[in-house]
Amino acid sequence: MFDSVLMVCAGNICRSPTAEYLLKNKLSGKNVAVSSAGLTALEGKAADALAQELAKEQGIDMSEHQGRQLTGTLVAQNSLILVMEQRHLTDLCSRYPQARGKTFLLGKWIGDKEIPDPYRQSREAFEHVYELIDSACGAWQQYL
Repeated sequence: MFDSVLMVCAGNICRSPTAEYLLKNKLSGKNVAVSSAGLTALEGKAADALAQELAKEQGIDMSEHQGRQLTGTLVAQNSLILVMEQRHLTDLCSRYPQARGKTFLLGKWIGDKEIPDPYRQSREAFEHVYELIDSACGAWQQYL
């Protein structure tokens, strides 16, 4: 099985940290490391305030998050990589061919849904994305 999961989006301040913290919460008690990174990360930046607010409403604290750039080392260190969009999958596997075979859409088990970027959008957009991420993490949970 998988002992480490890396969540990847673009900036690593909205979707991938939300997915990281939600999956960590769902896997509490299991020996699976969950982290996140971005293809074009806003390094050192906190998670988006609205993403943090929605998580906090569900009892999840994302205040420790700091954006970080995806690297070859991170790709090598993780047994499963989950991305938000098909273009992330294409870009990641193009940059890091060793990621092929262990990189999938986060939405794979919910009809191969892509998770749209809510950055600089309304609370409703963030809520929709949060629900998609929550469903997708729940679907992956049985495989971890």
